[in-house]
Amino acid sequence: MENLYTLTAHELLGLLDKRSVRPEDIIESVCSRAASVDGKVRGYVNIDKPRAPSGAPSGKLRGIPVAVKDNICVEGELTTCASKILRGFRPPYNATVIEKLKAEGAVVLGRANMDEFAFGSSCENSAYFPTLNPWDTSRIPGGSSGGSAAVVAADEAIMALGSDTGGSIRQPAALCGVVGMKPTYGRVSRYGLIAFASSLDQIGPLTKDVRDSALLLGVIAGYDEKDSTSVNTPVPDYLQCLTGDVKGMKIGIPKEYFVDGMDKEVDAAVKEAVALLKGKGAQVSEVSLPHTEYAVAVYYILATAEASSNLARFDGVQYGHRCKDPGNILDMYERTRGEGFGAEAKRRIILGTYVLSSGYYDAYYLKAQKVRTLIKNDFDKAFGAGFDCILTPTSPTPAFKVGERSSDPLSMYLSDIFTISVNLAGVPAISLPCGFTKSGLPIGMQLIGNFFEEGKLFRAAHAYESHTDWHKRSPKI
Repeated sequence: MENLYTLTAHELLGLLDKRSVRPEDIIESVCSRAASVDGKVRGYVNIDKPRAPSGAPSGKLRGIPVAVKDNICVEGELTTCASKILRGFRPPYNATVIEKLKAEGAVVLGRANMDEFAFGSSCENSAYFPTLNPWDTSRIPGGSSGGSAAVVAADEAIMALGSDTGGSIRQPAALCGVVGMKPTYGRVSRYGLIAFASSLDQIGPLTKDVRDSALLLGVIAGYDEKDSTSVNTPVPDYLQCLTGDVKGMKIGIPKEYFVDGMDKEVDAAVKEAVALLKGKGAQVSEVSLPHTEYAVAVYYILATAEASSNLARFDGVQYGHRCKDPGNILDMYERTRGEGFGAEAKRRIILGTYVLSSGYYDAYYLKAQKVRTLIKNDFDKAFGAGFDCILTPTSPTPAFKVGERSSDPLSMYLSDIFTISVNLAGVPAISLPCGFTKSGLPIGMQLIGNFFEEGKLFRAAHAYESHTDWHKRSPKI
């Protein structure tokens, strides 16, 4: 069969069950597709044609090719966080999510490009090259999981894994017209994820539709004793949540997320989505998240502080890049880090070190932690009032032009204004397509849920998806 790469994982699994195709056929189709279009999209850092699982196909993802973001460790394979300082690094172990994928028969396809160490909202900060949006290659795909979103949108992978620290799965999912899920903090093991900000990072799926998202999260979720932040709570069968019915669900619309300056087409598309869900029986009413306006400031204090601490380990001593002929150990540290880190990584390390310094810790870092608690309390109050989920835009604008915001870091940071609060609170959220601009760019909406209630998000998202065809559209590359 031709063009197997256009199908979803559950469609391919149905064909495998009928013995209409072999895993080798799926892998060949996807790899051929990637070979033909990735020169235009540049979604992969590296891709090798993998072998199909030996023996009879088994497992929930038997024979399904999955792309993996370049900050998730795969034993023996290049894993570099798209940074010069880790060029050539091959981890001696698998991340827990990789072990889970392989246990269910998935095929790890290659490493997807990203912003260096997940620092960015556009996938322009990679040490390799910028990834481009499959819908318009003059535009960015979003970041930092831009490569993962782009290869799924371009049919270069059936599914992908990304990581989300402040919107890094959901924002590129919205800009590339795919589905991206950020699970509850602690739902998916972070063991083997090279850390950006440890209290915010979470691995999650990027897929072609909601059913595939539920399938992939069900595989990678669960308690892991190797991760001290992993929560030992049962993982439900998310596929059972896909009823197509939203009747009786209470959905909140936060007034703070519909702000001046938001793109008019984005605003209109999201409001049409609200109307559709209301028409299908959802109870829709306004909700307030009053501390939303402080989220960006809080995030860029806490996230950079944690990044400064986490990236201190990259010093040229044990692994990764080391400068040539250092004069002494201080010279080695300075030159190694100066050569190895890109401009955005240096900016965040400097900012994080500053806010953690003795003279500024109380004024910035400690105060930001207190406001973070207020942001979490906003969500607690909303869900305590009976809301099943909260609906917002994912991004205030469609994909912008490559280079458009490179010289304006603040403008770039504001790209995540609607996604950051979710990470600060630790709650789950999903982005799914809800329309297109007149120029053909995808628009995404975000559904936010209470702790460990990903099932409700899948239910509402699937109900919306069942009555639209946005997720079935593909870019012409």
